[in-house]
Amino acid sequence: MLAKELISDTVPCLRTSDTANKALQWMEIFRISHLPIVNDKELLGVISDTDIYDLNSTDEPIGNHELSLFTPYVFYNQHIYEVLELISKLKLTMVPVLNEKKEYMGLIVMQDIVREFANISALQNPGGIIVLELNDHDYSLSQVANIVESNNTKILSMYITSTKIAGELNLTLKMNKTDLTDVIATFERFGYKIKASFMEDKDMDSFYDERYEAFLRYLNT
Repeated sequence: MLAKELISDTVPCLRTSDTANKALQWMEIFRISHLPIVNDKELLGVISDTDIYDLNSTDEPIGNHELSLFTPYVFYNQHIYEVLELISKLKLTMVPVLNEKKEYMGLIVMQDIVREFANISALQNPGGIIVLELNDHDYSLSQVANIVESNNTKILSMYITSTKIAGELNLTLKMNKTDLTDVIATFERFGYKIKASFMEDKDMDSFYDERYEAFLRYLNT
């Protein structure tokens, strides 16, 4: 998934002739806190709702104010992970997209990133989840995959998170079956520690809700 495939077809950019009040109205409508200011195809910078509240008059055109704008952007051919990294690092609610000539193409809003990330992580596919707790030097993707596949099960998606303990990892596996009893038994036979498992629909819903909320907290920290 590339940045150009995530460009919003509804959220507009600002022009220097637009008033700060108009910017705030758009931010409220689209539930974002940032908007790009564009002159023709040139990205002049990104303005936030905080920047606008600091202005003396919100009825005047934005171009009448002296603004100290920062200019974050991604190129149209960058991967969704790179987009997500920039949004998280700079605490943005959207990010402008430029072409190879650094011309403005559009913007990506955080909500669309979260939705697409859920899609590529197979969160909406039926199946169970296992969370393994292991040391980083014990991690072997090939062995994990072999254990899962030896039970006629497939991994739909996976991700690794670090814990507060140095060298310790949590490996979360989403699989294509709800009943993972045999998979869990095989992992335990190979000495893996099962930190958590989710096989019931109500448990899965709770898991997704918790992960979604944690993901949003991460983006906003």
